[in-house]
Amino acid sequence: MRYISTRGQAPELDFEGVLLAGLATDGGLYVPAQWPQFSAADWRAMRGLPYAEIAFRVIKPFVGGCIPDADLRRMIDEAYATFGHKAVVPLRQIDANDWLLELFHGPTLAFKDVALQLLGRLFDWALARSGRRATIVGATSGDTGSAAIEGCRGRANLDIFILFPHGRVSDVQRRQMTTVPDANVHAIALEGTFDDAQAMVKALFNDAGFRNAAGLTAVNSINWARVMAQIVYYVTASLSLGGPERAPAFCVPSGNFGDIFAGYCAARMGLPIAKLIVATNRNDILARFFETGEYRKDGVNPTISPSMDIQVASNFERLLFDMHGRDAAQVRKLMGELDSAGGFTVSANALAETKRLFAAGRADEKTTKAMLKTAFAASNGQLVDPHTAVGLAVAAEQRTKAGLPPDTPLVTLATADAAKFPAAVEEATGQHPALPPRMADLFERPERQTVLPNDVAGVRAFIESRRVKA
Repeated sequence: MRYISTRGQAPELDFEGVLLAGLATDGGLYVPAQWPQFSAADWRAMRGLPYAEIAFRVIKPFVGGCIPDADLRRMIDEAYATFGHKAVVPLRQIDANDWLLELFHGPTLAFKDVALQLLGRLFDWALARSGRRATIVGATSGDTGSAAIEGCRGRANLDIFILFPHGRVSDVQRRQMTTVPDANVHAIALEGTFDDAQAMVKALFNDAGFRNAAGLTAVNSINWARVMAQIVYYVTASLSLGGPERAPAFCVPSGNFGDIFAGYCAARMGLPIAKLIVATNRNDILARFFETGEYRKDGVNPTISPSMDIQVASNFERLLFDMHGRDAAQVRKLMGELDSAGGFTVSANALAETKRLFAAGRADEKTTKAMLKTAFAASNGQLVDPHTAVGLAVAAEQRTKAGLPPDTPLVTLATADAAKFPAAVEEATGQHPALPPRMADLFERPERQTVLPNDVAGVRAFIESRRVKA
């Protein structure tokens, strides 16, 4: 398996190269040169298998022989043994043909664990094999940071620096990052928004001298391995609901577009999917795009679903690449317009073709709070988090609006445990979601973080002063 950049001016790499590179040297994102194909018989052969075995079968073609099968199996088994549910990502039925895919049973109670528990192990394997050391730099709107830290803490060949928007993540999200005592972990509260933090990471990666000297690599979903690992739960959910003979729809609370792009990957691999529904909060750049074909920045408004408070969705570039027939020059043109003019518009034909698979909707704060209450009342006392509430609200609207037949299974991705957002959940429902026993003392643990201004030179100097030199 070879990987190419969406901007067409970086070298092709194998899986190991893509894993350690993260962002392509031309500023683009790596994607497979060809999508591996699975037949209906291949999918059927996975029915009833454990999650880890399905993960091995789905991931193996993307690894392309870079990792021996025995090592890949071991890392997959170890990664998903950390989850608190035997199914890893169980489905819960909430209505006749409506389901929640619970992605929050990992160590940090959010869907990011599904990829990052594996990614930390993949990094360690690759670095140990080559005798190298790497510096991970990532931006988070809340959940990626804690999941990345949990996957990489204490690893011998890694230093990890996570940037999050100062004062714009929940207390639980912040403390999951700032209370980890391992010496290789550094939490940076950046003054600004998540988009500022994400732009900071890209600026650091685009500084070739620093990137090479520090051995920078990425854990954000700009790293292809993140997306790859997330494809698996679309497969397991589909197979549980009658796939490949039956095509479910998925509604995905969306910020950086990596989670739903994994569903698109599954569809390109031959998994029947009726619809991929993008659910946004009032930061609705993605919903506006799928309605109008225009992708235009419009500022970031804080919400009770902070992990979705994003205007520039990094992984959207991967979809643009396929939308335009893998024409890297066209992607470079569009991304240049985004940088210089704050937005771009795609052709009506490109949008119409994309909308055969994708639909989108938005839920404002009032709607999200109402759904938190509705979901609690309808589920015999089970709480959902605000991001999942956005997904449920949009799913209810889009079942009709997107033209889904009544018997189509509609799966909403439950992206985080309600306990990660206790204030918003309690305000809407009157119920305080408790942390699991292993995290009961989270608010008693000492915090360790550094607040930095939104300045590339300052952040670069901080990383340089703290990373362990190889």
